Amino acid sequence: MPLDSARSWYFTAAHLCGIALVACLVACQPEGGGGQRPVAGIANSEVAALRPVDAVYVLRDRLLARDGAGFARLAVPPALHAELELAWRTGRSRWPLDELPLDARIPRMLAALQVPNADKALMVTFRSQFAGADADIDQAIRTLMVFGGQYVQTDPDSSQAEHDHSHQAIAAIGTWALQAPLADPKRAQRFFSVLSAAAVRSGIDGKAGNQAFATLGMTQSLNRLSPFLATLLAQLHQQYGLDIDASLRGLHVSLTQQTGDQAQLRLQYTLAGRPIDAVVPVVRLDGHWYLRDFVARAETSVGRTAGAL
Repeated sequence: MPLDSARSWYFTAAHLCGIALVACLVACQPEGGGGQRPVAGIANSEVAALRPVDAVYVLRDRLLARDGAGFARLAVPPALHAELELAWRTGRSRWPLDELPLDARIPRMLAALQVPNADKALMVTFRSQFAGADADIDQAIRTLMVFGGQYVQTDPDSSQAEHDHSHQAIAAIGTWALQAPLADPKRAQRFFSVLSAAAVRSGIDGKAGNQAFATLGMTQSLNRLSPFLATLLAQLHQQYGLDIDASLRGLHVSLTQQTGDQAQLRLQYTLAGRPIDAVVPVVRLDGHWYLRDFVARAETSVGRTAGAL
């Protein structure tokens, strides 16, 4: 299967961006540590984390609320958030988008979905390359699982804990993808139609590429992109059975170790039917707790030298 063909983003960028997005999202949410926190009322949850486990709670809440801008506000200290806003305007940073696999393909995906009659054009390509090609799709998935595992293992920006977590998530998502009806034309038609409309509604000019994000700035870009990504996740659930919200709501987090302003959390959850067990480091900065690796990458993206981490 020509994975780099003009329209193969359907599998590699659309499906797998959403699929891999799940793995990344799940790496930062949950429940636990002193009892489960109710999910009800998440729309009003805008308080920075006061306990180590809250570093995950607050981000989980923002994800369930489909609030990318709120996620960015609570994932890093206020001073760093202000630097990120400026860095978006000057094109130096795209954090937190670069926490997503295939983040660089997002403008290209939007552009492909925003052209007139995009869903019809994509279906023509789908029928010629993917419809009924279950064996080819399965082989592509297995290949991507291998490449994904190799990339994770050699990624210098990820910690060993992240490597271990990502390997588990890739295996879970890959197993789901092998069983999902990705070659079904009726499901693909609905997928394309709904996603195309969401891309147009976003108001982000995909043809402008990263300049569109720079013009809008971080907060406005995330506000516009959040409904699109929410639609992508909803379609993965409705058309292909991947229920990310169930994973988010079923997460359990416990504090395993704390020394001063450093702590470790244990995340346990089910992703695509498979149990995941991972360790996440958190750090206290200016009285609030944050995911350490998120803060470190955000600092790197604006040219800071990681200090207290």
